[in-house]
Amino acid sequence: MQVIKKINNNVAICLDQNHDELVAFGRGIGFPKIPYELTDLSKIRMTFYRIDTYNFKLMKEIPENILDVSAEIIQKAQAVLKHDLNQNILFSLADHINFAIGRSKNNIKVNYPFSYDIRSFYPKEYQIGELALKLIKNKLDIQLPLEEKIAIAMHFINSQVVTTLQLSESSFNSIAELAIKEVEKQFDLKIDCNDFIYNRFVTHLRYYLKRLESNEQINDGSSKLIRTSFKQNYPKVCQCTVDIVNQIDKQLNTVSTDDEVFYLMIYVQRMISQTSQNKGEKNE
Repeated sequence: MQVIKKINNNVAICLDQNHDELVAFGRGIGFPKIPYELTDLSKIRMTFYRIDTYNFKLMKEIPENILDVSAEIIQKAQAVLKHDLNQNILFSLADHINFAIGRSKNNIKVNYPFSYDIRSFYPKEYQIGELALKLIKNKLDIQLPLEEKIAIAMHFINSQVVTTLQLSESSFNSIAELAIKEVEKQFDLKIDCNDFIYNRFVTHLRYYLKRLESNEQINDGSSKLIRTSFKQNYPKVCQCTVDIVNQIDKQLNTVSTDDEVFYLMIYVQRMISQTSQNKGEKNE
């Protein structure tokens, strides 16, 4: 196995004997000078294939211990669910856990009003959420709020492999540019395309478009209870997001659900908030 790019000391991007790209976990495999040939495959603990390349940079932003515990949660989840998972859940789950830990340290609580539905209709995924909190406690010595079981369970509910995006890269870039320009125009901001929060928005946008294309949109009413409050607190963000979605639906001849629109609103709001904060710091 050839190690071609370091993510951290224990995680690296590799090529297997068929020259297929993968992310490998193993103690010290990212430490030697890259590239090199790894002959002792017993060092490899876990591998993840078909990771989208735009996630590689984002993975570097996540602390090594969080990335490691996320990979272990996924490994155990596969044994419980007994079906393949979208390998990109590695990034989305690690990203979620990283932010959940930050919220917990700042005593910010998030309520998930559909917790009863998750426990009732997705017992295996709920079990994984419970397992995840125990692993995080054991590995990181951090006790996340019990509500995070629901959020983690939802990652696995939505982790079924979806149809490959048929949009060309140029078409996707055009839609991403459309969204960014709309935000910049309505909020008089300049979005930094190298910023982490921009990449998180683009990642969500990709999966939103995949769900649109494969007709697997989020449409369970899960956001209904908090949508009203969000609209009251962020009316301009809501209008901006609706304008973006209307343009996307017109371009792709689709009809986005209220749930999808709401979740896109959340990422738009985060991007605006972080960009505004960065702008304020630069002006000080």
